[in-house]
Amino acid sequence: MQGGCFKRWLGVLIVVAACSTNTGDAVNRTDEIKIRGSDSEVNLVQRLGEAFFEQRGVGVAVTGGGSGVGIASLIDGTIDVANSSRPLLPEEELLALRKGVEPVPTLFATDALTVVVHKRNPIASLTLEEVAALFAGNVVSWEAFGGEGHVVLYGRQSSSGTYMFFRDAIVGGDFSREIREMNGSAQIAEAVGRDPRGIGYLAVGYLKAAADSVRVVPIRAYGSSEAVDPRDRTAVRAGRYPIVRPLYQYTNGLPEGATLEFLRFELSPSGERLIEEMGFYPPIDAWRGDNRHLLDRGG
Repeated sequence: MQGGCFKRWLGVLIVVAACSTNTGDAVNRTDEIKIRGSDSEVNLVQRLGEAFFEQRGVGVAVTGGGSGVGIASLIDGTIDVANSSRPLLPEEELLALRKGVEPVPTLFATDALTVVVHKRNPIASLTLEEVAALFAGNVVSWEAFGGEGHVVLYGRQSSSGTYMFFRDAIVGGDFSREIREMNGSAQIAEAVGRDPRGIGYLAVGYLKAAADSVRVVPIRAYGSSEAVDPRDRTAVRAGRYPIVRPLYQYTNGLPEGATLEFLRFELSPSGERLIEEMGFYPPIDAWRGDNRHLLDRGG
């Protein structure tokens, strides 16, 4: 699975960056927007980049590596946009200030972070407290949930924004020392799909490709009796799914030129349709005001 995804995005990177076509209304055909960062966002932004190139004739080169890598690259001045599934850390803000960089976030999509288990795992749902106990290593056997065997945890590496979000917002402390760190959501889905004792977390947009190998665990919020599936669009947009996070793209200062046009495209009806086709969600209504720096500007 991971190898197929790699070949696809590498092909997109080469074609999108190198091709030239007469689109008539291109922003600037010599421009190439360089984007790096979150592995949760990489496939999504690649697809948006393909569509933007088809419409505007501007290349979009997208690579992963994790949110921390993307933010570091933006501060170093080697990319135009950093994909990040988390806000900047205080130490990143301080480093940016020292280097004269002003990271400006655009909130372009919503992720309903998803807990998955093997197809044969009988568990019906989990509370947030139970999820935290499992990933902290405080519960180590599936017998507590009507299953059997030792729990095997799969998660992301520490450079990942998904790792930090899940640790801070859900686990509320350190992960178990026994957790197996993977390079991306696709690898987690593949590993859990092979391991009847496995449990992992991944970006909701990766569920389509993993549907045959893993099972989604509905989650109950603190004090709630309702177990909500992250694929329930109405529940997610209404705020009933308890593990929802914004997906960001950072630029150095207010975006200009082709970068501005690309970010606006992502927030357009066409962009939002593609975001949903990829299994993610557009920004929820409560967050849309965060993007006024794009939508209120002329040009």
